[in-house]
Amino acid sequence: MALFKHFLNPFKSILRLFATAAKPKKSLCKDGGKPPPEKELKPKLKTFQIYRYLPHEGKTFKKSYTLDLNKTGIKVLDALIRIKREMDPTLAFRMSCREGICGSCGMNIDGKNTLACLAPISPKGTTKIYPLPHMYVIRDLVVDMKHFTKQHRRIMPWLIRKEDPGPDKQLLQSVKDRDKIDGRIECILCACCSTSCPEYWWHGHSKDEKDFLGPAALLNAYRWVIDSRDQAQQERLAMLKNYFNVFRCHTINNCTNCCPRQLNPAQAISNLRLLLTNLQNKKKPDLPGAVLIEPEKACNVETDDECKT
Repeated sequence: MALFKHFLNPFKSILRLFATAAKPKKSLCKDGGKPPPEKELKPKLKTFQIYRYLPHEGKTFKKSYTLDLNKTGIKVLDALIRIKREMDPTLAFRMSCREGICGSCGMNIDGKNTLACLAPISPKGTTKIYPLPHMYVIRDLVVDMKHFTKQHRRIMPWLIRKEDPGPDKQLLQSVKDRDKIDGRIECILCACCSTSCPEYWWHGHSKDEKDFLGPAALLNAYRWVIDSRDQAQQERLAMLKNYFNVFRCHTINNCTNCCPRQLNPAQAISNLRLLLTNLQNKKKPDLPGAVLIEPEKACNVETDDECKT
């Protein structure tokens, strides 16, 4: 009999489990079984003081907006978008990618030039937002970039070849030579570095022959000068020999400190000076020449009739 009870005990346990599952559970919620309402978060109020300029009225002023951070994203651009959509549709600013790639939302936030899409919202104090300094303001946080882009075009930001390899060939470049342009090709032309430079404030908007080109243009100029595939180094350096274009830089590193892409324009300008004064020379490329883009599709003159014609 004891042996029979020993074998019966596991089945009793299983029967108890089924009986417990079949019983209706008592609701822990009040008010007829409804779940308790979610507790409302305590508002985290944050004030944004934004520079405003209305060209049709010809007046400038600062306007404050208060947002609840619980209902706002974590970046300053999120706050600006919410202010424009829900509070003041007349607010003007540039934006596009929201990922720190396009450079459209460059502005001065709490005294530092940066991208609004990358700048986190500080939970304390009032965040003060101004357009990029020492630039002509079109409206609110939108500045005129015509002169800035004109200076960029002057440094000839394209590959110049004296020997055309042809459309069916690609230029060779070694890994070592490719590494030389790292830290230069990532520039997104947001103008944060140039507009943080006191020398650019004073002489960046002078006449073309006597203007300081600024950190952004000079960083890109150095990128093309040291590219092993480019064959116009002397022409590029000749264009930069003017004292006003390069040598006005005082290397205070404002440009490097504020760059949202963590680039080093000050170092690029210093290297340009070394090249201009012949203290440094561009080395010959490790892999000169070009190869066919798709060699397996190349014509064989001896066997293909189409190639002969």
